[in-house]
Amino acid sequence: MAPSVSQNYFRSSLGMKAEIAPAVARDYHSHIVDWMRANGNRLELDGLSFRLAKEFGFCYGVDKAVDMAYEARAKFPDRRLFLTYEIIHNPTVNQRLREMGIEFLSGALKGEAGFADIAAGDVVMMPAFGVPAEYLEQLRATGCVLVDTTCGSVVHVWKRVEKYAKDGYTALVHGKALHAETLATVSQAQKFGGHTVVVLDKAQAELICRVIAGELPPQAALALGPLAFSKGFDPARDLGRVGVANQTTMLASESLEIAAMVRSAMVTRWGAENIDAHFRSFDTICSATQERQDAIVELVESGELDMMLIIGGYNSSNTGHLLEIATGRMPAFHISDAAEILSLGEIRHQPAHSRQTTLTHDWLPPGPATIGLTAGASTPNRAIGETIERLAALRGIAVPLPPAPGSLILHKSPKK
Repeated sequence: MAPSVSQNYFRSSLGMKAEIAPAVARDYHSHIVDWMRANGNRLELDGLSFRLAKEFGFCYGVDKAVDMAYEARAKFPDRRLFLTYEIIHNPTVNQRLREMGIEFLSGALKGEAGFADIAAGDVVMMPAFGVPAEYLEQLRATGCVLVDTTCGSVVHVWKRVEKYAKDGYTALVHGKALHAETLATVSQAQKFGGHTVVVLDKAQAELICRVIAGELPPQAALALGPLAFSKGFDPARDLGRVGVANQTTMLASESLEIAAMVRSAMVTRWGAENIDAHFRSFDTICSATQERQDAIVELVESGELDMMLIIGGYNSSNTGHLLEIATGRMPAFHISDAAEILSLGEIRHQPAHSRQTTLTHDWLPPGPATIGLTAGASTPNRAIGETIERLAALRGIAVPLPPAPGSLILHKSPKK
């Protein structure tokens, strides 16, 4: 008998939460971070002080995706298990899944198998970013078991661009054209015959706005390059009615500015009295992204810090935007994990708006220092705790595991 839809498709827990809880806690939790949460997000060492942002690290969607990956491995121990792409943008998490025997069908971690090798009985997981609609249909046709970890906030954006497409509006998406989430989002509009244009930032949006307002000829929009547009996109036809959406991890303030820019251009072209027939916009930044961005603003403006450390994968969009917020306000370093702190005098990090790591010397001043900490939504608490331990060890300070909230004892390591 063929398996039912419920046996072949999982969108929530696979019923193995109790079984996987110890492994998840071991791999991703941190006693130090737990203690800081219970003590005002502050930690005082001998010469080092740490301040943790109010919101940081794994969001609900990432928690769910990681749990479902562990559940899938536990529920189907003897089956081939695949991920269509990185489950989240965190190298430690993805490497751990590889160690658990989960293979990747695409991306930098791709194994020997590809989409064409999937067969009935295999288990295929979709990442928190989702997958393009055509990939999903291809997988459904194989009869494999599908484990869909797509974040609910991403699905919310999909519903919005689907509505735009059905109502005859082009979806203008503030995002990165080749980001897994944006690729999946634009596919949802195209599934219903809609057109899309992706803008990375306000500069690209300004070009589109000048075309909409009639300041530039329609073909000028194509300077953004073919990756920005859906197949068959005609700027003269497809920029007359526009709905704005965004990749959920973009800088929220910039997304709102872009929406305002497009609305203003539409008013210039069509008049304020006709705006509803030509422009739509809904804020689709996820609440977790907004909360983490608001929290780092509050932390860097507290006046307490000497510097910020932002922890997360270098290809993590939301982590990069946290760095952008801190950069220019104080010394700020985006590191993938504690191993990037090479010594008290050297740190390897990725600067804002860069895709390359760099080495900075004399980054931590001698003497007392107060360091702010935050992490992207795909960064486990363990990475934060390990960063604190790394800095403490370099300063010769022991950080014993706290036996209970409020009872952490800190002291200098004994001289050897």
